[in-house]
Amino acid sequence: MKGKELYSTTITTLADALSSVLDAAALADLIPTGRTILIKPNLVEALAPPITTPVSLVELLTEYLRERITDTEIIIAEGTGSLQYNTHHPFQMLGYTQLAAEKKIKLLDLNEEVLIKKVNPACRRWPTMHLPVILDEVFLLSVPVLKAHTLAGVTISMKNMMGCAPPSHFQGNGGWRKSAFHEQIHEAIFDLNRYRTPDFTLLDASIGMAEAHLWGAHCDPPVNRLIASADPVAIDAYGASLLGHEWQSIEYIRLADTLLGSAETDVQKPPA
Repeated sequence: MKGKELYSTTITTLADALSSVLDAAALADLIPTGRTILIKPNLVEALAPPITTPVSLVELLTEYLRERITDTEIIIAEGTGSLQYNTHHPFQMLGYTQLAAEKKIKLLDLNEEVLIKKVNPACRRWPTMHLPVILDEVFLLSVPVLKAHTLAGVTISMKNMMGCAPPSHFQGNGGWRKSAFHEQIHEAIFDLNRYRTPDFTLLDASIGMAEAHLWGAHCDPPVNRLIASADPVAIDAYGASLLGHEWQSIEYIRLADTLLGSAETDVQKPPA
């Protein structure tokens, strides 16, 4: 499979970098007319960036979309992994509730959405999968942050889809709302994305988490990049390289390569 183009730009100002990379990727042309846009940040816990997606980036993204696409609804949706609170707590603590009120944007807790059962016998880890119905009705725009992960190696675009998995089916016996994913985690990530991948990814690599997704050192120096592509495999492979990993060393990326995208996609720089 030939991958879709991937664009990466250095951040001088966040607004300029966002406009540059999304214009180069022609995001507005990829969104079908009248389609609701669901922005999926990473709000795994109510912890400050770079552990979570900064609200400042999502605010600029919503402004960009509204400038270039008329008469479209924008939703911000996430399903936190915490057992202590629902997703509206990180929405509140991290500034998303205020953003939604100011911009008249709907917030959704994906952990509480109506579900549909999907079946794919080719999936070894999840031959059946329950996911929110709304995911089939929207243009899904993933906005993860660049992070290492102690079990999966990295958590970028494809692993960010875990926020869509409902705790009613995937909590398992662990102390996290998606604990079942920790068993055979690479096949679990791969199978989830066989049911639904993001339609587009904007990766916040402004800083980067070098050791783990909830703790540890930041990348030093900061990566200082925004990256965009309609190919989640390309995004994850390139993001892994920014964290010092060969993509071939990340099992879920190997599984997804050529099936869900291309890990070998060339990186393009937006026009100056």
